[in-house]
Amino acid sequence: MDLLNTLVDKGLRRELPTREEALAVLATSDDELLDVVAAAGKVRRQWFGRRVKLNYLVNLKSGLCPEDCSYCSQRLGSKAEILKYTWLKPEEASKAAAAGVAGGAKRVCLVASGRGPTDRDVDRVSKTIEAIKEENEGVEVCACLGLLSDGQAERLRSAGADAYNHNLNTSEGTYGDITTTHTYADRVDTVQKAHAAGLSACSGLIAGMGESDEDLVDVVYALRELDPDSVPVNFLIPFEGTPLAKEWNLTPQRALRILAMVRFVCPDVEVRLAGGREVHLRSLQPLALHLANSIFLGDYLTSEGQAGKADLDMIADAGFEVEGTDTTTLPEHRADASSCGTGGGCGSGSVCGSEEPAPAQPAASDAARTDQARTDLVAVRRRGAGTDLAPNA
Repeated sequence: MDLLNTLVDKGLRRELPTREEALAVLATSDDELLDVVAAAGKVRRQWFGRRVKLNYLVNLKSGLCPEDCSYCSQRLGSKAEILKYTWLKPEEASKAAAAGVAGGAKRVCLVASGRGPTDRDVDRVSKTIEAIKEENEGVEVCACLGLLSDGQAERLRSAGADAYNHNLNTSEGTYGDITTTHTYADRVDTVQKAHAAGLSACSGLIAGMGESDEDLVDVVYALRELDPDSVPVNFLIPFEGTPLAKEWNLTPQRALRILAMVRFVCPDVEVRLAGGREVHLRSLQPLALHLANSIFLGDYLTSEGQAGKADLDMIADAGFEVEGTDTTTLPEHRADASSCGTGGGCGSGSVCGSEEPAPAQPAASDAARTDQARTDLVAVRRRGAGTDLAPNA
């Protein structure tokens, strides 16, 4: 298949595909799916071998968010029956993080609901970062606290944070359809603040919110322009009690095509298989490891994930290995650049080629969608941080 040969060649050279090529990946048929996975897998192995980085989420503050993001179970007005609690104490958060580290996690992601942190919140999270670093040598800490004000990224960096996550989520053109309490530009600004402070920037997307193929390509190209070191690919978890509860637009095959497209556009970036993988990929999760080089271990913020041991078994059975804390995740050219906060080799130049994007036709399997809620696939988290029950790690 000429398209895939071209994309592999470009990926091995870190060259940006054309928009037409990216759209063509999303439009491939199910008959071509294994060829697409194999091609993107060559690019993944070129830059990351067969290593899988494990990340572990600690939800520092759950629910009661004033923002109205339609996809979020913690949003203003959400009727989802999730855990709700205020800030964990640093020692509580450190204990929660230790469970993930014991399970093999190399990075701990500290997340708090809300529009953005106050300076007092930054102080609180800084103490948590210091507590985790003291107990776990070599473990990376990423903060995800919402929109940052001037100087806050620098303070987090001084406290020992290695990275900051703030996802773009969807294209600029459709952002206003899912959130009205802040803008797409606000999100871009926070990613740039983190980058400028010397933090490793982490920014990704959510697929399955009713967006078009063009929207998906738009957000992934915008991410390449921002040049984060890691790109989490989330698949919408349609919580009952949220506006998108009936958005079941994904099939396992489409989810794999989306991951492959992200890998081709950002070949040497840590592509992280994130929320919703169990819900939408289901039994095809192991195939996704040929595309993504990073996953979350165990549970998510407000939903339960696959058992931590099942994650580890899946990685081993698929012929991959867990990346240790003594290994640098990023390829050398990116690691050298990100260490000084200047970004790396995903590329921040203009889009190659000037072709007009061809309209992408949905694959046959993508038409087999349902507007019925699948409560059997979405389990609300009832263990771990904020509870007295042992975490899943």
